[in-house]
Amino acid sequence: MKINGTEIAPGQRELVKMSVGRLPSGNIIRMQAHVYRAMEPGPCVLLLAGVHGDEINGVEIIRRLITQQLLEPLLKGTVIAIPVVNVYGFINFSRDVPDGKDVNRSFPGNLNGSLASRVARTLTKKVVPLADYILDFHTGGRSIFNYPQIRYTNSHEASRELAEVFAAPLLVAKPTIPKSLRKVATDLGKPTLVYEGGESLRYDGLSIQKGLEGINRVLVSLGMLEGTLTTNNQSRWYEKTIWVRAPRAGMFLWHKCSGNEVHKGEVLGLINDPYGEGTVKVIAKRDGFIIGHNNAAVVSQGDALFQIGYES
Repeated sequence: MKINGTEIAPGQRELVKMSVGRLPSGNIIRMQAHVYRAMEPGPCVLLLAGVHGDEINGVEIIRRLITQQLLEPLLKGTVIAIPVVNVYGFINFSRDVPDGKDVNRSFPGNLNGSLASRVARTLTKKVVPLADYILDFHTGGRSIFNYPQIRYTNSHEASRELAEVFAAPLLVAKPTIPKSLRKVATDLGKPTLVYEGGESLRYDGLSIQKGLEGINRVLVSLGMLEGTLTTNNQSRWYEKTIWVRAPRAGMFLWHKCSGNEVHKGEVLGLINDPYGEGTVKVIAKRDGFIIGHNNAAVVSQGDALFQIGYES
């Protein structure tokens, strides 16, 4: 196997550094891939995080895999682990790169394009073709807390089967988004999952734990790590979601949060006028399960407050 000109032989572990650009100061920014190869041939699993630079839980999940040597006893195949894809965003506590573009809306990318496009192209050209399975780790963005969940492409059966093996608390069918990594990889026939857990710029212990457990289940199911898969799967499946939005601007207090079941007509929270001149209730539009909620204390009219999964 060769990545960015570096040969990785069977039984070898290698750190591959791929240049993706340069800061105005002249410092070169490199995407770093930890590559683990077993002696026995087998599938290649790509684990990546930090596509959005402020989504820390995914970075922590892959960091723990590396530092706790959880991939060292690999029985067969290859694991490529990239803790931080968007190094620019990570440095600046930002979802995007400094020019304001979203890496996950820039695939397959262009080496002569914007910073986001160059990062996407480096990944698409040098790493994605090697992978048989892809797990992409994210959190909620902009004060949204997501209950630990896998998002998969319902029309792609192999991705659906992989989601069942990962067995996150929630399994949510989502169409692919144009120019996203999941869209490009799925079009190439590669089973691809997006894990969402927690909120940007904040650690969440449950999300980190469930992410690590899901990786282990996938690698055990592929025969790449020792272990036994349990059949006691408590995952909830949802094929549709809906957002409940703020009916007015004001100070937002939620009564229900991610991980709660709700019923149509139930009060989910309150929006208070900052001058004490009124309160508006936020009402559930249907029965379901809250898969994501907004932690912002101040909201504008129309802001997304609760995402409810239904039709399990």
